[in-house]
Amino acid sequence: MGLITSGSEGGVRTKFLTPSSLLSAYLTAVCTLGLVGIASVLVFTPWREMSDQLLTWPIVFLAAAAIAGEVKPVRLVLSGTETRRLSTSAPFVLALVAVAGVGVAVVAQAIASLADDALHRREFKKSMFNTAQYALSVLTARAVYCWLTGTDFFAGPMEVEPVHLGPLLIAGVAMITVNWLLVATVVSIATWTPLPSVLGSDARDSFVTHAVLLSVGGIAADVAADGVGVLILLVAPVAAAHLFASAAARHAHDATHDALTGLGNRGQLHHELDHAFAAAGPLRLGGPGLVLLDLDHFKDFNDTLGHPVGDEILRQVAVRLREVAPDGASVHRLGGDEFAVVVCGDLAASRQVARDILASLDEPVKVESLELLVRASAGLAVAPLHGDDGETLMKNADIALYHAKLERDRISTFSPEFDINTVERLQLLADLRTALDTGQLHVVYQPQTDLTDGRVVAVEALVRWRHPERGLVPADEFIPLAENSGLIFPVTAFVLDTALAQVAKWHGAGLDVRMSVNLSARHLSDQGLPQQVGAALTRHQVPASALVLEVTETAILSDPARADLVLHALRRLGVSIAIDDYGTGNASLSYLKRLEIDELKIDRSFVSNIGADHHDLIIVRSTISLALALDLRVVAEGIEDAETVTALRGLGHVIGQGYHLGRPVEAAGLERSLGIEPPAEADAEPARTV
Repeated sequence: MGLITSGSEGGVRTKFLTPSSLLSAYLTAVCTLGLVGIASVLVFTPWREMSDQLLTWPIVFLAAAAIAGEVKPVRLVLSGTETRRLSTSAPFVLALVAVAGVGVAVVAQAIASLADDALHRREFKKSMFNTAQYALSVLTARAVYCWLTGTDFFAGPMEVEPVHLGPLLIAGVAMITVNWLLVATVVSIATWTPLPSVLGSDARDSFVTHAVLLSVGGIAADVAADGVGVLILLVAPVAAAHLFASAAARHAHDATHDALTGLGNRGQLHHELDHAFAAAGPLRLGGPGLVLLDLDHFKDFNDTLGHPVGDEILRQVAVRLREVAPDGASVHRLGGDEFAVVVCGDLAASRQVARDILASLDEPVKVESLELLVRASAGLAVAPLHGDDGETLMKNADIALYHAKLERDRISTFSPEFDINTVERLQLLADLRTALDTGQLHVVYQPQTDLTDGRVVAVEALVRWRHPERGLVPADEFIPLAENSGLIFPVTAFVLDTALAQVAKWHGAGLDVRMSVNLSARHLSDQGLPQQVGAALTRHQVPASALVLEVTETAILSDPARADLVLHALRRLGVSIAIDDYGTGNASLSYLKRLEIDELKIDRSFVSNIGADHHDLIIVRSTISLALALDLRVVAEGIEDAETVTALRGLGHVIGQGYHLGRPVEAAGLERSLGIEPPAEADAEPARTV
């Protein structure tokens, strides 16, 4: 039948079979009435008397066209990710109502519906409902037509005159309306969406197309008496309507969907949120929920493997999101590597969706011969707890996502305290971008002393930021921002370039020291890092043996496969690798062997208290023994007094770093401390790593 019906496969939505006493009662009532109507038509139609009249070519043509129009519908995307099917059988069924009688019209529509259901292998219950509601629509059209023209309801074929066209078009409107109401009621009950909302959406989307099709039906009924040759001429306008509707559907789909993944776009997300709020109504207890998803370190995949691989990753992630999204949820790509899911549920349901999404990414993404581990962070907000409209919910979910990235939580639910912190952090992030361009960043150097003879053998380069309004910004405030925003790459490039330029100057002056520079976890996923480091060494004419790159255990273990590749490439350059903050992360002896580490830096939390805590002393002593046995350099951080120096000297050949041995200072200050000039006042801020 030439009607729009809801569902991704035609008929009603798949979700209409949701267990519900109200829905079950409604479906049973419609099926019963429809089947009774079909049975009545089959019994009371005078088939024997009409047999000679039924086999005329115009009636056969109209019946065949009705069946073909139902089996070959137009697929429409009308709102959100919701689909509609528009069959072009309506004009031919309507013509049969007047030309051939109710028996032929009902039988033709039933055959068309059953054929379409069989072709798409729909469930028996769905098929019965579709057949029943179509039959009721046709019976209504016949009743209205007979009432307006004074024709007997079960009368056989008749010739349609121009005077009958008005009643026939009114009957067509009744047919469309009944089908519309029957299907919309199912959707309304199954999704708890107010019926006027469902009807309003369909009315906007289908009025013009139905008006065209019903007009064609009236013409078909009027010219049927002139023979099948004239009826064939109507194929062209019906086909044109089919093509125009298909083209409009494609344009509508393109306007509301992401071309790469096929998911709804940002505009469609706002539409879905508005629709979800309208459907929830004023008595909303919980929901809708919004889950925002951002892939971790996706830029590294693009930069290292190329954009075609990045695009394939996004497509595969989109497929996984669609697979795990629950019924009623809509999935969207907002741009780049950011996705969103609108959840028809409360806070618990939204959290479960977020967990399911992240779990779906546990399996590696396979791109050609590569197996890539894709990780993501999620932020969620749920109405009415976190907002009473789509715009507020979107803002708060975005803040929760930002918090998840910043705090390294995989899933974060919005909290009002995030909002205040986020505004400040976003401003600080914007200022950091400016600081990179305006020279507000500078590097200080903290000496590392061989405790055996007191010589300074190395220095650690530490970045500092003197904000024009805030003053000295602590490194532990802006470094996490840089790491999560991607600014860590230009920040580290600045530190590396400045530090190598300085060590080249010191080497030229006869001061033979190593230079340590910190790397973040994101650097260990960047396979272009070794080339960048090699170029910097060449540019400043510094031997690779003079550079030590410090990484943490957590950074190595966050993506061990790629970290192995990057660190091995750096060691091939001749650069030394140090494990910073050793003992505070997921310590593993295996990577000490696998990665051929050069240096261990024992964390200050163990070193600073070895004089008072026997357990700390045992840990430090054991670590030093292990490192020296593996032929590694040992640097003890956090040396704050002479007693700690004395204790460490008795444990082996150790290099010390801490305020007692030297605070972080400008290059000139360090030069004075190592020469004849008195040392400058030290940087008041405790040492931080990049």
